[in-house]
Amino acid sequence: MAVQRFCGTGRRKSSVARVGIVAGEGSILVNGKDYKKYFSTDSMRLAVELPLNLLDKKADFDITVNVRGGGLSGQADAAKLGISRAMLASDENLRKSLREHGLLTVDARIKERKKPGQKGARAKFQFVKR
Repeated sequence: MAVQRFCGTGRRKSSVARVGIVAGEGSILVNGKDYKKYFSTDSMRLAVELPLNLLDKKADFDITVNVRGGGLSGQADAAKLGISRAMLASDENLRKSLREHGLLTVDARIKERKKPGQKGARAKFQFVKR
C-alpha cells in the first residue's frame, strides 16, 4: 500500500516553504534539520507548531519543510502557512477551524521598493535651501 503524502506551499515576505506531510509520529524537519535547531527563538517554533497544536494532530504526522529565501522569521511564517495548507489537503473538514484562527490567510506584506531620487522607499534626502 502506498503512503499518502499531502503537500502545501506557504509564502511570507520573500520566503517560500514547500511542505509535505505523511502519517507518522510527529517529527518536523526543516531543510533536513530538526525545527527546534533550525529556528532559534521560541516565537518562531510556536509559529511552526501552531496549526498542529490547534488541531491536536502533533503526534499524527511527520512533516518535512523545504524553505528558501528571506530571513528566519519569514521562513517560520511561510512554514506555518504551508503546514496549514497541507493539513487542509489531508482533511477538508479542518477548513473552518483553520480559517477561524487566520491560518489560511496569506500575509501579503512585502518590502516596498526604493524610489529613484530618494533615499529609500519613503525617506527623502535632506532638503538644502542654500
